[in-house]
Amino acid sequence: MINKFGIYNNYYSWWKNIDKTILILVVSFFIAGLFFSLASTSLIASDRLNTNSYYFFVKHLSFILLGLLIMFIFSLIKEEFLIKVSIIFFVISLFLLFLVPFIGAEVKGSKRWLDLPFLPRFQPVELIKPFYIVILASLLNFQKYNLYFKYFLSLLLVVPIVLLLISQPDLGQSMLIILTWLALIFVSGINLVIFFGLFGFFITIIFYLIFFVDKFNYIKIRITSFLDSSSNSYSQAEKASEAIISGGFFGKGIGEGTLNSKIPEAHTDFIISVISEEFGIIIILLIMLAFIFFGYNVFKKIRDINDNVFKMILTGLISLLLIQAFVHVGVNLRVLPTTGMTLPFLSYGGSSIISISIISGIILNLTKRRVTN
Repeated sequence: MINKFGIYNNYYSWWKNIDKTILILVVSFFIAGLFFSLASTSLIASDRLNTNSYYFFVKHLSFILLGLLIMFIFSLIKEEFLIKVSIIFFVISLFLLFLVPFIGAEVKGSKRWLDLPFLPRFQPVELIKPFYIVILASLLNFQKYNLYFKYFLSLLLVVPIVLLLISQPDLGQSMLIILTWLALIFVSGINLVIFFGLFGFFITIIFYLIFFVDKFNYIKIRITSFLDSSSNSYSQAEKASEAIISGGFFGKGIGEGTLNSKIPEAHTDFIISVISEEFGIIIILLIMLAFIFFGYNVFKKIRDINDNVFKMILTGLISLLLIQAFVHVGVNLRVLPTTGMTLPFLSYGGSSIISISIISGIILNLTKRRVTN
């Protein structure tokens, strides 16, 4: 039933044991993202590229099809082989992240992308996130070392990633990595005094970077502007929130939104505002409920799993998705300062789609029904 690569040969067995609810939710998210991509990017393609209005839609569709294939492969792999593969991909991804400050493509003052001859432009951090969580969860459950030494080793794993992200600079993804790490060490049973000490330490470092390092002055401007609604420098978030308000409860109708023409890259960082303007505030509520329901189903499966490593991997992955989703919605509702964080499944972007596909594949893999002999 399982070949030497740890992949199921009997696909009927895979289908029989996969969690259908989680699978349907994931596929539904991707289909919704594809639909909203068609609705939100057709105007961009015709205005910017002077080409057919389906350019971004076709590109998004190709990434989703590739993502679904990747998700399927990762859901097929045998669990033990999955961890071995994750180590290899983590090392490769970390090396690619290391290359970004040297050969990365600079966009709007930030170097976050690699533009290699044999690959389309992508963000290495998106590839790191799923494998980083698998490695971190495995490390925190390694029996050879005592608990506090494992916390120290996990910190050594997190610090290089965060330092490389800060150098880009990308404080939003840095905070996402740190928050996911804190979530995992919290559920591992860490002493609360130590936990809040670490939390305070990272908050202090982030505060120092934002307010005393010139490289992060743009974040300081975002925060001060966020606190001062009369500031003109917060225009993107203002336009996004105005789009949500103007859409009302049921929206202006498909193709009637104007936010895409007012904010560059609105179909990535402000996709929820684009959707809300055309389809109404009700769509935000439905999307948030869908993410909560998704998280509920994963956590319900975690309760029934005996392997602590698998429990922590799933906890880390679903925590990352939920944190990212609700930060994105919070930014669009102007509850949080702008972070440049995409909405999982729904935002346009190849790197994000591939990352979410890997995460979804691992979740589907570890939530499968296990048949005992």
